[in-house]
Amino acid sequence: MAVDHRDITALPDLATEAGRAGPVRVRMPIYVDLLPPCNAGCPAGENIQEWLRLIKAGEPEQAWRQLVQDNPFPAIHGRVCYHPCETDCNRAELDAAVSIHGVERYLGDLAIERGWALDRPATSTGHRVLVVGAGPSGLSAAYHLARVGHEVEIRDSSPEVGGMMRYGIPEYRLPRHVVDAEVDRLRALGVRIRTGHTVTDLLTEQREGGFDAVFVAVGAHLSKKVDIPSRDATRIVDAVSFLRGVASGQSPIIGRKVAVYGGGNTAMDAARTARRLGAAETLVVYRRTAEQMPAHAEEREDAEREGVTMSWLRTITAVDDDLTVEVMELDDDGKARGTGRFERLEADTVILALGQEADTRFLQQIPGMRFEGDVVQVDPQTLMTDVPGIFAGGDAVPSERTVTIGVGHGKRAARSIDAWLAGRPDVRPDKHKIATYDQLHLWYFGDHRRRHQPELDPDARVAAFAEVVGGLSEQQADFEARRCLSCGNCFECDGCLGSCPEDAVIKLGQGHRYRYDYTRCTGCGTCYEQCPVHAIEMVDDPTLGAGSGRIR
Repeated sequence: MAVDHRDITALPDLATEAGRAGPVRVRMPIYVDLLPPCNAGCPAGENIQEWLRLIKAGEPEQAWRQLVQDNPFPAIHGRVCYHPCETDCNRAELDAAVSIHGVERYLGDLAIERGWALDRPATSTGHRVLVVGAGPSGLSAAYHLARVGHEVEIRDSSPEVGGMMRYGIPEYRLPRHVVDAEVDRLRALGVRIRTGHTVTDLLTEQREGGFDAVFVAVGAHLSKKVDIPSRDATRIVDAVSFLRGVASGQSPIIGRKVAVYGGGNTAMDAARTARRLGAAETLVVYRRTAEQMPAHAEEREDAEREGVTMSWLRTITAVDDDLTVEVMELDDDGKARGTGRFERLEADTVILALGQEADTRFLQQIPGMRFEGDVVQVDPQTLMTDVPGIFAGGDAVPSERTVTIGVGHGKRAARSIDAWLAGRPDVRPDKHKIATYDQLHLWYFGDHRRRHQPELDPDARVAAFAEVVGGLSEQQADFEARRCLSCGNCFECDGCLGSCPEDAVIKLGQGHRYRYDYTRCTGCGTCYEQCPVHAIEMVDDPTLGAGSGRIR
């Protein structure tokens, strides 16, 4: 909350002020800054409201620069993030959430098109940091560390950079030239990336490389195993290997009928990829219901549009000439259990998408490192392991496994590593309270419907791996930015200025907002009651001593 205390000291008693008479003021307005729910909901910690404001101000490059202070990959995130910011957007209560991901993609693509570059740090700290893993979390950490002057080297076992962004997300969702363009900015910052290098002895590599700290960000590239009886094991493939092979240019022979076993986003990607490889029938077999499916609804809906069918409450028990599946049912606790009834389904290939694990075996030889299953235990605030100087994030630690969460972990770890190397406490300020929809006074905002991104029709989608979703135009991106309600933060609409009956509001000039002349203010609350974004709150007048608390 931002309060200018100079405005509320030595306040006059309105009942005795020379030339005036009236009631004693018991409350007074103050200007505040609250946390927009979109910012609060962003795992990458973006200041979304600010970069939307800069677009509205006609400054797209400054908007991009504001965005990449927190997230180096806007063109990637605008395509693959599941945008929890939009789920939390207050505008959804009015008509529809702002298309934040669409505008983010617009800025990312514009930066690539115009060749916007980042400034290299003016000085070097002299510290060296090793990052293990070139996926979203490792790349993010390297980026943020390099920007403050640390020397960073990434080592990754894959032949190309990007981790699951390159090898797990199909090209129809994320074209590879977009990944390459945004990763190239890291190289331009001086980040060294060694591919085709598998780290097996971390402490030796740290010592021999002279690294002062390490960030481990290995992805979840190992498929979970399941024992399904089969006469022909060649008909069963795991989804991670399947998607990685296709991303590497392979064209596996899968036949006309494909069954995908699992209900997550990887299962949806595998099913949609199978359709593009020529499968006439692709079936997703899932042991629970649609409501219990872990895949994001939009992923499932896109798969169904492309001809993928869903078989709910079924589990595969054997793979012979056909599939044998057991019919499941939900018990009173909502858990799936077998019924003893079986069905036969046809499939030339079965793709197993039952979850992934991180390959953290190379860490288990380090004394003091703690694990829970395949993930490393870390301090939830700093992401440092129990071994000083070794940090971990992304898929290697307990968390939801998405690109955006990985990027957020990378930023958080970079700040912690920077503080640890400097020998200072990793102290972070408390966040402001969140501005909720019920606090807004929406007289200012009209009903402006959301602009939608163009999409290929289903027949064109499955014919090749062309990108399915297009980008917003310049006009559409500007329109969406202007739909932002600026929740909790003044955007200088002049409502308070025009509504004050005492002329107690003083405009300070564009970009500087306003201040109160408390010698004039009577505490009537008119400014507060009309403020469309709740950038004003009423508080007890401090000249009267302790009161009943702040009036919301």
